[in-house]
Amino acid sequence: MFVSIKKTTTVTLALVLLLGVVHKTKAESVAELKQNIQNNVDKIKQLDEEIKIYEKQIETTNSQAQTLKNTIQVLDINQKKISTEIQKTETNIKKTNLTIQDISDEIKTIEAKMEANTKAIAKAINSIHQHDEQSLIESFLTNNSLTDVLDKYESITKFQENVRDKSKELEAHKKELSEKRNLSEKEKSNLVSFKSELNDQNQILANNKKEKSNLLSATQNKEAEYKKILAARQAEKERFEKELFDFESRLKRAIDPNSFPSSGKGIFSWPVDPVRITQYFGKTADSKRLYTSGTHNGVDFGVSRGTPVKSTLKGVVRGTGNTDEQKGCYSYGKWILIDHPNGLSTLYAHLDLIKVSAGQAVETGQVIGYSGNTGYSTGPHLHLTVYATQGIVGIQKYSSSKNCKNVSIPIADVKAYLDPMLYF
Repeated sequence: MFVSIKKTTTVTLALVLLLGVVHKTKAESVAELKQNIQNNVDKIKQLDEEIKIYEKQIETTNSQAQTLKNTIQVLDINQKKISTEIQKTETNIKKTNLTIQDISDEIKTIEAKMEANTKAIAKAINSIHQHDEQSLIESFLTNNSLTDVLDKYESITKFQENVRDKSKELEAHKKELSEKRNLSEKEKSNLVSFKSELNDQNQILANNKKEKSNLLSATQNKEAEYKKILAARQAEKERFEKELFDFESRLKRAIDPNSFPSSGKGIFSWPVDPVRITQYFGKTADSKRLYTSGTHNGVDFGVSRGTPVKSTLKGVVRGTGNTDEQKGCYSYGKWILIDHPNGLSTLYAHLDLIKVSAGQAVETGQVIGYSGNTGYSTGPHLHLTVYATQGIVGIQKYSSSKNCKNVSIPIADVKAYLDPMLYF
């Protein structure tokens, strides 16, 4: 028997209710969930403002005269800054979890509606099937008029089309929400990874705190003693630089100028964020005072300790080292050397923590370590040197050195040193 208009109307009404009405309890829980997400967003903004204040304090203190008091103050501010960044990351992870929960709930709601839609379509198909089994004459005989028969035909057809349209809409919505959920899952994974990086930074600052304690012990908290230590370090650093410069000046390494790009904007990406250059390559205002050769062999970026340092270009780590392993060797401190496929190599120095090892392939922008104040450094920063790869003799112990003969550093023909700013 052909389905009645009343039955069709009832099915349509049930479909409308399933598609358009959300239970009050569900609406309340969704509203609460979204409010919790917004609360975390507000907290992140607040923590961002606190971090900016700490960064400004660090920059201001670093620009002042290098004193024992200022050095300790910078370490203390950095500790507070990293602790705040950890809070921010934990809040971000919490917010992302809530967002994933919100999206998952929406997907479940849509799936329930789609299931109802499917059942409604099945009923419509069944009704049409029943009608198809009747001849037009039979349908006419079981109804009052031909008009009723045609109305039923039209009602069922429109109902079927409506259900199919709604199903397509819900399928598209479900796909969109699934993509959002995948994106949120990926974001959560990134945040968990970032939290791990912040834990690394927290460990760096814990080491720095120990360094501060040792410094206070060595100086007995006296500024005069601190100045003596700085003067001794400066003298040792100058002796080593002269040794190295004289040695590398005698090297005659064949460098094909076509083996590396002469210059090009955008070849390298920036190794730190934010970018604040404190000293450029070559003869600068400070190079004559700070370097025996009278030139600066790289670019210095002013960043607080624990700032992620990223590879400027994809490549392979040729080696890493730590000149602080030999007492009195005031040089690069912890460093990383990466060879790139375009014939250039980059050196990242004065790091607090190294996250890669020799032979490891790295991608552009990958975190390879954290900036610091190791080696000879008048303040926390990243030193970046760029070489023509062919001009690097290798990584070796400079055995003829007085204070650095037991540690490894990159050795290169002086002609191999290039201006990093040519490639940013």
